[in-house]
Amino acid sequence: MNGAIELPGEAEPLNNQNLFRVLTNAASFNQQQVKTGAQQLQNWEKQPGFYSSLQTIFIDTSLPVEVRYLSAIQLKNGIDKYWRKTSSNAIKKDEKIVIRSRCLEAGINEPDHRLALQNALVVAKVVRFEYPNEWPEAIPSIIDSLRQSQTSPRSSSHLQRSLIMLLYVIKELSTGKLLRTKANLQSVAPEILQVLGGLYVTRVNTWRTFLSSGGDDEGGALEAIEQSLLALRVLRRLVIAGYDFPNRYNEMAEFWNVVGSHLDFMLSLVMQEQSSLHSNVQRLIERHLVQFSKLHLNMVQDHPAGFALLPSSINLARAYWALIKQFGQTFGLHSFDQASRVRAHGDADDDYSPMMETMTLKGLLLLRGCARMVFNPAQTFKYQQASDKQEKLMSRELMKADLLTDALAREMMETLVTRFFVFRPRDLREWEEEPEEWERREEGEGDVWEFSIRSCSEKLLLDLMINYKDLLVPPLLSVFQTVADPQNTDIALKDSIYAAIGLSAPILESRLDFGTFLSSTLSQEVQLQGPGYNILRRRIAIVLGQWLPVKEGLDRPLVYQIFQHLLDPDGNDQVVRVTAGRQLKNVIDPFEFTAEHFSPYAAKTITRLMILIKEVELTETKRALIDTLSVIVLKMERHIMDYADTIIQMLPPLWDAASEEYLLKQSILAILAALMTSLQSSSSKYHPLIIPLIHDSVEPTASTRVYLLEDALDLWSTLLDQTPSPSPELASLAPLLLPLYSTASETLRTALSLTESYILLIPSEILSSSTALLSALHPLLTSLKPRDTCHVTTLLELLIRLAVLTGGEPSIRSLTSAFLSTNILHTLLSSLQAAYEAHQTTGPNHTASPLDPIVEIDYLSILARLAVAGPALFLEALTAVAPTLGERFDTTINWLLTEWFSHLDNIGHPDRKKLHVLALTALYSLAAPWILSRLQELMTAWTDIVTELIDEESGNDTMVIWDIESMKGEAETAKEERSRRVAYEDVVRRVDVKVAVREAVQGVLARLGREEFEKWVENVDRDVMEAFGRLGVV
Repeated sequence: MNGAIELPGEAEPLNNQNLFRVLTNAASFNQQQVKTGAQQLQNWEKQPGFYSSLQTIFIDTSLPVEVRYLSAIQLKNGIDKYWRKTSSNAIKKDEKIVIRSRCLEAGINEPDHRLALQNALVVAKVVRFEYPNEWPEAIPSIIDSLRQSQTSPRSSSHLQRSLIMLLYVIKELSTGKLLRTKANLQSVAPEILQVLGGLYVTRVNTWRTFLSSGGDDEGGALEAIEQSLLALRVLRRLVIAGYDFPNRYNEMAEFWNVVGSHLDFMLSLVMQEQSSLHSNVQRLIERHLVQFSKLHLNMVQDHPAGFALLPSSINLARAYWALIKQFGQTFGLHSFDQASRVRAHGDADDDYSPMMETMTLKGLLLLRGCARMVFNPAQTFKYQQASDKQEKLMSRELMKADLLTDALAREMMETLVTRFFVFRPRDLREWEEEPEEWERREEGEGDVWEFSIRSCSEKLLLDLMINYKDLLVPPLLSVFQTVADPQNTDIALKDSIYAAIGLSAPILESRLDFGTFLSSTLSQEVQLQGPGYNILRRRIAIVLGQWLPVKEGLDRPLVYQIFQHLLDPDGNDQVVRVTAGRQLKNVIDPFEFTAEHFSPYAAKTITRLMILIKEVELTETKRALIDTLSVIVLKMERHIMDYADTIIQMLPPLWDAASEEYLLKQSILAILAALMTSLQSSSSKYHPLIIPLIHDSVEPTASTRVYLLEDALDLWSTLLDQTPSPSPELASLAPLLLPLYSTASETLRTALSLTESYILLIPSEILSSSTALLSALHPLLTSLKPRDTCHVTTLLELLIRLAVLTGGEPSIRSLTSAFLSTNILHTLLSSLQAAYEAHQTTGPNHTASPLDPIVEIDYLSILARLAVAGPALFLEALTAVAPTLGERFDTTINWLLTEWFSHLDNIGHPDRKKLHVLALTALYSLAAPWILSRLQELMTAWTDIVTELIDEESGNDTMVIWDIESMKGEAETAKEERSRRVAYEDVVRRVDVKVAVREAVQGVLARLGREEFEKWVENVDRDVMEAFGRLGVV
């Protein structure tokens, strides 16, 4: 540090000298200075004047470039964070004025291109926030600069800087989501188009004249090409973002015609066989052509009606098709003798042209956009007015009648299949040199097809086959019949035709006898060896993966035999085997799969698949193959048991080798879950291997937790579902559940479900540590949404039920004590108290209950469980809680019973209602005055529940289950069996309500004596008494 003492960040006053020094430190190569400088800049960023000071440093051209560059970056980031008025520590208005007043001139006069680019980004961001309200002169000033630069003799750099600023301003405004931002750009678009369009045409004419007539100003011509290219980049974005309906503007039609004519003449320049253009000039002209293709494609995608109705667009689309056909002449291999020469002489792509490939790709995308106008108008057009709808109809008719004719559709199909489905020399070279990477690219999912000519061609062919099936299917099948012969050795054509047949499987399913093709042709061709047959074997795997999901009744054992052969490393290279491994998933997955048909081939197939998983290096490839293995495991169900040891032993080393490849670890957890599901009760033997993986994935301090938690919880849940008896390893995971209660909602639901599984699996252990569990669950009662609270209340009920079943009165006493010590009982009663008080209000003073009605029933259900389990113990607990509510026990029990009885009619499900009636009946059996005084309400409840549940013929309670096996479902898991047994022992299922009421009444009668008993009965309304008496309960 050369003896310098760095002051703490807060001690540094903000001034230009200090700012320059700090920026110098932050831009140095000394890590300590960089760290100190970055910290000081962060400390200053909220101080007034910081960003205008950064700009002062930036516009001082005498300072080092790296310092100015860093100041521009800081300024740009600060505008993002603090320019909005609503931002905390927003930049003050006076400072904004200073920044705005200097940034345009600074950008125009900046000599360094990199710094000019950063300033352009600053200008663009400020314009987005300020134009036109606070900075109305911003865009007009840039336009004026463009005008002046065209006439000034020393304007070259000024013009380029103005164009760069305008480019980024339009980019920024075009990305705005607010309608106001878009409207601001559209309001100035016509003027910009006029000025910039004129500049573009002038510059093109300048260099075009030089190329045709010659001259001395070669540098001026080269400069004109660069300027016209930059102007075209700006115009491309302007006409797309600046016009909602470009076809309605004369200036757009004029510009569109200019672009079309320039496309023709520039193509003619670069397509000359003996071009005299300098390589740099050729490159710049080719970049013009790429901009044209982007403009045309953007117009089709963003303004389909505009494209169709602008002048000469049909001819333009035809021109692209002509270009595509021309490029197709040299695109791929036409024989595998040519492929052999490629391997012998190295690079054979001598005629490869990035520009032509880009133009061809854009052309294919453009034609697909045209097809979507006709066949998918609802997803293509956006309209609001009647005139918009009319333009949509005109566009569709124009495209269908003038462009997408039957003749063109057939020509497109033939060209796509025979020219663009074939492999290029570099494909075969990359196949050999980087097989795994090449296979991954070819298998690319999502929107990668937009960047590949072959993939885009496949998409376009499928569009054509779907919409011209009657026209295109016969010629395709005709060609197919000529090549679908093992004796036909034209591998290039065969691969292309088979590719088309595979893509068209849903269309051809009823028109092609694929079963015969499979048995007579594919089964033989898959065994052939020789140059190019590896390509055919790869294609066979793909075709089978495309047809098996859509065609029923095929010879599946033959298909499995073919895939077993394709996975054999003896005779198949890695690309063929990996492709077969991927496609096997599509073959196994359909509903028609049966384990019995696959079993004879399972051993070799699974073994070869696992060998391949170990062999490949790319994570994405490993994941795909593991996914295939997962599907096999799930579909084989119990039949997978013979191979479980082999699969399981492979996974832990694969896990260790994956290191931080979290996606691969997710796949490993997924296949383990599938395997445990298939093995069912036999899964327990693998707990010692699997549980450490779960522990490492869910442990709160684990770095992998954020990536693996969801999959690890799924696997954990599967283990608990399938294990028939607890293991020490599985029990050791239980404490890891408690930290999960503070996670996101979906994970929380899974964690609560796991908790339920543990309560069923090891009830005694869970109850012995119930205080910790209840403490973790308590916050959830008041923090969850009403629809989610039931997950917690269900667990609380289950704990009470298991306490009754496993430990009787001592266990329920211990659990009740835990309910008290963790304040759960207080929370339940205080919430019910608030609901009761709200329900007592009426009229203008009515207050809404703070407790959701469904949640209130759930809370009362917990109290009902406690009352049924031990009514006397329940009263003890209630007596203990009452003072915390600020009242005596008598007050608490009275409002609680009032609230409880008032909600009986709101309980819809019979078994829940029965539980509550049994709970109130249990309290009645105590013969206390506070419950005896409610005998009329009790009799009403008894009458209702007995009437609802008692079968008229047998006189039995329909809720009572006498045979536990009658509750058994199909394919019952171990957890479901445990749950069934607990449900069978539930008081709702074991106690006849009629008997319970009779015994309670008789018990109270015996305790009180008849005289005292009848005093309470006399207070019951005669009609209520008669209705109850007719039931014959007593």
